[in-house]
Amino acid sequence: MSSDKSLKRTHRVALLLNDEEKRIIDHYVVKYKVKNVSKFMREAVVRAVLKQLDEDRPTLFD
Repeated sequence: MSSDKSLKRTHRVALLLNDEEKRIIDHYVVKYKVKNVSKFMREAVVRAVLKQLDEDRPTLFD
């Protein structure tokens, strides 16, 4: 991995889940043998954000 300081994670973000959301995440983690839950959550959030930004991008026919 690069030693680039811009890639160092220095910003902490916390979120709260209700019981059902936590149960679903825990089930997914066990079922798919997720080894790094923090990485999984981070990638899921970034993936959702990038998808929405891509969908919102202006197109020729907007």
